[in-house]
Amino acid sequence: MSELTAELPAFTNKTLRAAIIDLDGTMIDTADDFVAALNGMLARIGTKAADRDEVIGYIGKGSENLIRSVLAVRFSALEASTKFEDALAIYQTEYARINGQRSTLYPEVTEGLKALRDLGLPLACVTNKPHRFAVELLAKFGLAEYFKVVLGGDSVPQKKPDPAPMLIACERLDVLPREAVAIGDSENDALAGRAAGMATLTVPYGYNHGKPVHLVKSDGIVSSLLAAAQAIAATMAAPAAPGATTSTD
Repeated sequence: MSELTAELPAFTNKTLRAAIIDLDGTMIDTADDFVAALNGMLARIGTKAADRDEVIGYIGKGSENLIRSVLAVRFSALEASTKFEDALAIYQTEYARINGQRSTLYPEVTEGLKALRDLGLPLACVTNKPHRFAVELLAKFGLAEYFKVVLGGDSVPQKKPDPAPMLIACERLDVLPREAVAIGDSENDALAGRAAGMATLTVPYGYNHGKPVHLVKSDGIVSSLLAAAQAIAATMAAPAAPGATTSTD
């Protein structure tokens, strides 16, 4: 993997038929929404607020993990467990109230989605964010029209990094996992994509649980969704490797 470049595996040459894209940290910077919703909840349960740097370390593994992580550094294990259900319900109410209000679209997202669509690739958004919040956010930023499938963290029993949401997205797009590429900002996205048998690309500007993106094992780092589309287009246009065969099963 090389920074800000992408070289997809040879087996994807000319066979990519779909792209599966993460939401938070990949298409939209939602960190300040998370901070506002969490601090609304923390104020109501009477404990100290969180800042953006703390919250970024928790983003990406679903609302339940987010709440558990925030409570764990503010209360004893017993207190955190006791407060969890109420805290989660309050947080969901707070988030529903401000969803998208403090978020911003990352550069070249719309251009990248258009370019992927122009390549003839059906798109799925697979996120650990609750489905209703994901759908609302995509609509708010004018991105909903690009996606044939949207799966949230509550759409299937497992969340990323489990491959199940990626496999279900492929089924709904009517493609094989090896015919799809996963694009995200974190290790969760790459782990889920690789476990599903997909090619994986990583953007460098998201959250990745507060860790450097170069530590993520993926097929390449791309500077934006538009750069991802350009890398995919080049791969699709590349001649097949000598002796390569294309499976039809």
